[in-house]
Amino acid sequence: MRFRVFALTAFFALSLIAFIISHAATTTAAQEAGVTQDASGAQENDQLTQRVNVYSYRQPFLVEPLFEQFTAATGIKVKVIFAKKGLIERVKTEGKRSPADVILTVDIGRLQAAQAVAQPVTSAILTKHVPKRARSADDKWFGLTWRARVAYVSRARVAATDLSFADLAKPEYRGRVCLRSGQHPYNIALFAALIDHMGEAGFKNWLSGLKANLAGKPSGNDRAQVRKVYGGACDIAIGNTYYMGKMQTNKKKPEQQDWAKSVRVVFPDMPRSGAHMNISGMAMAKYAPNRANAQKLMEFLVSETAQKTYAEVNFEYPIRADIPASARVQSWGAFTPDRLSLSTIANLRRRASEIVDEVSFNDGP
Repeated sequence: MRFRVFALTAFFALSLIAFIISHAATTTAAQEAGVTQDASGAQENDQLTQRVNVYSYRQPFLVEPLFEQFTAATGIKVKVIFAKKGLIERVKTEGKRSPADVILTVDIGRLQAAQAVAQPVTSAILTKHVPKRARSADDKWFGLTWRARVAYVSRARVAATDLSFADLAKPEYRGRVCLRSGQHPYNIALFAALIDHMGEAGFKNWLSGLKANLAGKPSGNDRAQVRKVYGGACDIAIGNTYYMGKMQTNKKKPEQQDWAKSVRVVFPDMPRSGAHMNISGMAMAKYAPNRANAQKLMEFLVSETAQKTYAEVNFEYPIRADIPASARVQSWGAFTPDRLSLSTIANLRRRASEIVDEVSFNDGP
């Protein structure tokens, strides 16, 4: 009797161990196959459900219409995580288990950072529509839209219709220029481009001259600089082009429409070149679990439909040369863009940041 009880107990114990091992093996295999489990415990295969996961620095209202179009065209659902900062660090922390397929961001600095958590994408569609200077040499990031960094000049107090960045350091503009922090990524990209055009010594002299011409200590965002022009604190503000559109159409804060009416957009030329350009862009995550779907989304985002929608919603310029900007954006004026490679700008960002500190730019005049 004791032997039978012992044998029965041993049988159940062995059965339990076998079940645990089998379940663990099944779970591991499921994970390796891209299968996840929902809250009820039911298994869901990303390949079967046709999904793509996006980590986005861009605001929901900018990208959700595009994702809806993509899903309607392909049947692939887009799951998005939005954040103002920290997404690249999150992908690094998640490592091989990261669910991220595509990373959307703005500014060459962030795209350069994304390169560390991205993988190369071989696509004839992307290389056809994204200019060489707007993608990395290793095909780890690609531009989606252009934005110019321009001068917002007072209609009432500045007669000049043409300006160069070199002009902004001349004594005639003493105390008349407003600018946000010199360490902000948008300014660092501009300064990096100027280093390439002027050389380090020339740029440092120019930056010292610009500092002397500031109306006060750098503070606030790009729109805050235009507000200062409107209020008479300065005559010239530096900011990105799309803020003009945001101010002109701002119904929640209609006072910004008055700020916009008080200024003109002028496209300052770089030395021996045109207006400084930066980009918004995308990258495929290094461990993208839905790689094929990720590439389909990236290719969709450079399609004619997506380019028109994306650029128009955010008042930017399409990355594709064959697609015109919206009527509103065109109304700000024609210009010649600087042809400098964004990769060159990325490589000079650190030195630009160092020189900003060397001249104590953020201390003001």
